[in-house]
Amino acid sequence: MRKRLVILGAGESGTGAAVLGAAQNWDVFVSDFGKIATKYQDELNLHNIAWEQEKHTDEKILNADCIVKSPGIPDKAPIVQAAKAKGIEIIDELELAYRYTQAKIIGITGTNGKTTTTLLTYHLLQQAGLNVGLAGNIGRSLARQVAQQSFDIYVVEISSFQLDYLDTFTCDVAILCNITPDHLDRYNYRLKDYADSKMRIARNQSNKQFFIYCADNELSLEAMARNPFGGHAIPFSLTQKFTEGAYAEGNTIEIHSKENYTLDMQEFTLRGQHNAYNSMAAGIAASLMDVRKDSIRESFGNFQNAEHRLEFVQKVGGVEYINDSKATNVNSAWYALESMDSPVIWIAGGIDKGNNYADLKPLVKEKVKIIICLGLDNIKLHQAFQCDVDLIINTSSAKEAIHVASRMAEGGDVVLLSPACASFDLFDSYEDRGRQFKEAVRNL
Repeated sequence: MRKRLVILGAGESGTGAAVLGAAQNWDVFVSDFGKIATKYQDELNLHNIAWEQEKHTDEKILNADCIVKSPGIPDKAPIVQAAKAKGIEIIDELELAYRYTQAKIIGITGTNGKTTTTLLTYHLLQQAGLNVGLAGNIGRSLARQVAQQSFDIYVVEISSFQLDYLDTFTCDVAILCNITPDHLDRYNYRLKDYADSKMRIARNQSNKQFFIYCADNELSLEAMARNPFGGHAIPFSLTQKFTEGAYAEGNTIEIHSKENYTLDMQEFTLRGQHNAYNSMAAGIAASLMDVRKDSIRESFGNFQNAEHRLEFVQKVGGVEYINDSKATNVNSAWYALESMDSPVIWIAGGIDKGNNYADLKPLVKEKVKIIICLGLDNIKLHQAFQCDVDLIINTSSAKEAIHVASRMAEGGDVVLLSPACASFDLFDSYEDRGRQFKEAVRNL
């Protein structure tokens, strides 16, 4: 009799898990408390996988041998509590995929920078000609790729929610970018619990595997001290030097790993202190995968970051336009402003999530000449920065914001969309906001 695999949540992760389960001859059932997107309905039907939407039917779920839970479903959800009470194994899609692959895994987690580090690591390996897949929080699910493709290496972005439901999963190379307070509502408002969750990325490692970490991040160091791990630890830092690891030296990055080499940060497409950290982590990982230093140098120079993350759009009349619409909080906007080397016309605003703008004031005083507000309620931005810049202007569309910015900008300036706010007052999403910004720039 076939074992029963129940998938909770039918997004990319859940549908991928269902496809893999079916390929491995499980009796698969998919349940989503919301609506299932048409493309995923079609895919489940194609594979003859039973499913339900807008409900969880206990009788069809609690007879499972194993449950794969979407990372977005919290522990306190009644169906999860009921499954735990019955002693049913609950895992993440990544754990399911890991049980059916022999590929090497480079796993990347952290509060900030994990998406860029994941994309950059993947780029370095792909450009070197390695047979590599990109998975996790980015693109196609790992389970789907294990079911339908055959890669030698996977670069996987992993959230803390995913880490919480891993069991045997281990990384040949694990990267912990950093830890800062985030998602505390899922961790009983205990920063320690959130930090310890991040350390699960290294929990199963042997001494033949590698754990790359930021030696400048105090919360990471504290979590490492509390959580024993077996991997060979390799640090990176902007303030310390190492015989093994990566560190900054003026405008260069020194990487000491399988090969020792120097990278000129001025030749990178990525800017800013935070991206120096991301680059060091990715550079070490690529070296551990035997990518040659000449290939790594070339790849750093032609890397394009994810859409809406400090994305260069165009240069018009000597003015650069940069789309950082993904910056929906103060911390992300800080990183964007910190990375700017030219006078900035800053487009900010939207739905304020209780923002405290105090951390941005020194950067705004130093780098920003004009603030263009893009939102329905801009009072807090005016109050926060009215003494720090020459001018604050209200606008109510991307087209208007770009029209004003282009009139006010001088050659050598940067027009930066980095809102520090959610987008839903004027846009459908941060992606919609970013695309409207880019369209307006391209119509100049």
